[in-house]
Amino acid sequence: MQTLTLEQETNPWEAQAARFDFAAKKLNLDQGIWKVLRYPARELIVHIPVGMDDGSIEVFTGYRVQHSVARGPAKGGIRYSPDVSLDEVRALASWMTWKCAVVNIPFGGAKGGVICDPKKMSQGELERMTRRYTAELIEFLGPEKDVPAPDMGTDEQTMAWIMDTYSMHMRQTVTAVVTGKPVNIGGSRGRKEATGRGVSVVCDEAMKHLGMSIDGCRVIIQGFGNVGSNSAKLLAQKGYTVTGIAEYDGALYNADGIDIHALIQHRQKTGTITGFTEAEAVDKHELLTYNCEILIPAATENVITSKNADRIRCKILCEGANGPTTTVADDILADKRVFIIPDILANAGGVTTSYFEWVQDRMGYFWTEDEVNQRLDNIMKESFCDVVNYARNHNVNNRIAAYMLAIDRVAYTTKQRGIYA
Repeated sequence: MQTLTLEQETNPWEAQAARFDFAAKKLNLDQGIWKVLRYPARELIVHIPVGMDDGSIEVFTGYRVQHSVARGPAKGGIRYSPDVSLDEVRALASWMTWKCAVVNIPFGGAKGGVICDPKKMSQGELERMTRRYTAELIEFLGPEKDVPAPDMGTDEQTMAWIMDTYSMHMRQTVTAVVTGKPVNIGGSRGRKEATGRGVSVVCDEAMKHLGMSIDGCRVIIQGFGNVGSNSAKLLAQKGYTVTGIAEYDGALYNADGIDIHALIQHRQKTGTITGFTEAEAVDKHELLTYNCEILIPAATENVITSKNADRIRCKILCEGANGPTTTVADDILADKRVFIIPDILANAGGVTTSYFEWVQDRMGYFWTEDEVNQRLDNIMKESFCDVVNYARNHNVNNRIAAYMLAIDRVAYTTKQRGIYA
């Protein structure tokens, strides 16, 4: 793996590109296809004027990057955050291409984002911004073109606004234009818990693969949003001991296990995990280095870097977030023999159930939650098995195996389709 500066190490696009190049080299990928897959197909930048509640006009910058549509429509979330950048959206779009290919669903990768702080905006301001953002991208979106979903700072209400705006322009209700919608307007049962559920399934598979017992297995989770809280809830139900939870404003630790149900209730009442009396308040950065069997980073990129990787003490690292581990940290963890379940596999439960939602919307027939969960469990188990077998057969680590498997699938389709000129 090439040597990266600290700035490159934490630049998600550089990190993604370094892993792509390494995996492509291992595959002996054709140089022409290498160039095609290395760069996004389309990058859109929009500047969105929004009337604010105080009567002023603010202009927000938004992005939508479509990395690949070789295997199907582009698919990927939209995030609202002050930290959104084009490089971040580019990286996330390419990760979506590889993620969809790893679980073998017929989508390419896309990602969107708007630079804003949703916590400081009213519901009305968020709605007006979302609708204008959608209108600016209208000809690039659609069930056969590009299908957005929720991400950091967005939720099912955001998706409902996008679906409604798109439908108004099309003069017909088009539920399949986004996924992650409320169930009563074409959302799928099981979608909200899907990423956390997928994380729990691959943890189960890793435990079996390594011959470890769930009984007494300690889990630490960084992030208690949708992915972190659902991962914690489902793992606790399965008998894992969740000893630590970290959030942006603090962290909790209890060696005997945290009552996740009580913590979720506490967070619903207070809006924070801090002040929860049944666990000890600890440093949110230090918690990642506590002794545990499974560590699940489930928040943002770059939480495990060259600065802390040597102090990580888990046996299994399961990446609920996108890009939580830098390439330099990967090498350090490999020396420590940490079993990594890479992000493009570990958190693919969300896009898999988004695919189910898209399918259900297009056929107008909806499955029960049990049917959705059963289908998701099967795909996550098969995909885990595919990646681990690929790693063993090609003598590479799980992350590079996941990239190689994904790139191989997308390259094969790209070659089959040929280059239109």
